[in-house]
Amino acid sequence: MASRQPVIWWSLRCFTLLCGALRHDTAVKLGGFAGKAIGFFSFSRKARARSRVVRILGVTDKRAREIIRGVYEHFGKALVEFIRLPRMYGNIDEFVAVQGEENIRKALSMGHGAIFLSAHIGCWEYGAAVLAKHGVPMNALGTEQRDERITKAITDMRSLAGVKPVGKGMDLRAALNCLKKNEVLAVLLDQDAKDGGILSPFLGHLASTPFGLIKIVHRYGIPVVPVHITRDGDGRRMTMIIEAPLEGRNGRPFGEDIKYAVDKCNEKISGWIREKPEQWMWTYPRWESTTNDK
Repeated sequence: MASRQPVIWWSLRCFTLLCGALRHDTAVKLGGFAGKAIGFFSFSRKARARSRVVRILGVTDKRAREIIRGVYEHFGKALVEFIRLPRMYGNIDEFVAVQGEENIRKALSMGHGAIFLSAHIGCWEYGAAVLAKHGVPMNALGTEQRDERITKAITDMRSLAGVKPVGKGMDLRAALNCLKKNEVLAVLLDQDAKDGGILSPFLGHLASTPFGLIKIVHRYGIPVVPVHITRDGDGRRMTMIIEAPLEGRNGRPFGEDIKYAVDKCNEKISGWIREKPEQWMWTYPRWESTTNDK
């Protein structure tokens, strides 16, 4: 059983009630302010993240500081948007512009389900929700938090937005079950897999990456569709881009060459991050298994 974190839980409960009482734009602005405030006091974590940005992106310390300030503001807004997702679900199309929806529908027409390949960038929860609103059967692998009440809150909010929770962590059996029903499984492939992963370049630096799903993809002929959703310049609107399914080396089935397939997935995600570095979770030690990154 996960441990309980009463201070975090009750802080989230109070923050959730406050965000629910405000207008959407006001609540999101409050989230951005709260994110910046948390960043201001997160001295050691912010310093590690800034060092990570300098090392990985090769930018100046000044630019890294700008990126990390943007990260805290963005994720403060993203938290509020997720909290308010069940309320906004009915008119979610007012906030999200979708490009390439035909790609996910074409993938499903093959009858083997589809993998929605994404990452913790932008407003990923809205990406799954808007497709569910459009009638696409969406599933997401469960997120296990230290406090089981927070885990339940996350799965409840996803369910209210039409996204079905599936298992916990990289539950391959649960993943296969929904794919066999010709549904879509959302997978965020940008976390450290530790000893259970394969080494693959991520933003040009080797990182341990999960590969179990790639085996399923090859065995059952499941298309992998890269999808990312990021906040636009005005901060209110979002754009989701759904790309064509990934292809294998020299026209061969995707996933036949596991290393190549994992590299292609990481290459896609890395490109999104380079475009919008302020909207990815630089506070997370993505390269912990391969470096002294903590």
